Amino acid sequence: MRPWAAAPAPKRQKCDHWSPCPPNTYAYRLLSGGGRDKLAKICFEDEMLIGEKSGNVARGINIAVVNYVTGKVIATRYFDMFEGDNSDPMTAFIQSAPSKSLLFMVTHDDGSSRLKEDAKKAIEALGSKEIRNVRFRSSWVFLAAKGFELPAGIEREKINHSDNAKNRYSGWPAEIQVEGCIPKGPS
Repeated sequence: MRPWAAAPAPKRQKCDHWSPCPPNTYAYRLLSGGGRDKLAKICFEDEMLIGEKSGNVARGINIAVVNYVTGKVIATRYFDMFEGDNSDPMTAFIQSAPSKSLLFMVTHDDGSSRLKEDAKKAIEALGSKEIRNVRFRSSWVFLAAKGFELPAGIEREKINHSDNAKNRYSGWPAEIQVEGCIPKGPS
């Protein structure tokens, strides 16, 4: 009888990707919230920019801004779209992001109830095709580049609506994600 050899455990990749990103690229993963208890997450280069452990995730639209050239985080914020008037501050936050920055956006719970037209236009200007389709409790993730173009093959946006016949969680859609590798720009 031959001795049994276990296969080595797979090496953990940045942002929990299944395979490593090529050299000179940034790894990212955007995960919307799902249900009441599955909070949204934004991972960039293996750093959790927004998430439960970071303590900076909440109901609404969660946004992280990263300098594309250096890969350094500029700012993270969340904007509650169910209570309060947070649409205008979110629009100002998006517009204040400097040129040559990556913007990562994920929803948890409600990202649409108090979302105003100016905010929708600001997000559309970054390339969103789905922001006008976000409804109450829709799961939505979006990756945007400000002041430069991302390569065409990069998945940038996904949306999933609440549908009581198909919901994973009672009254809530399942979480959705977008992940990939972004080529680094010239420094």
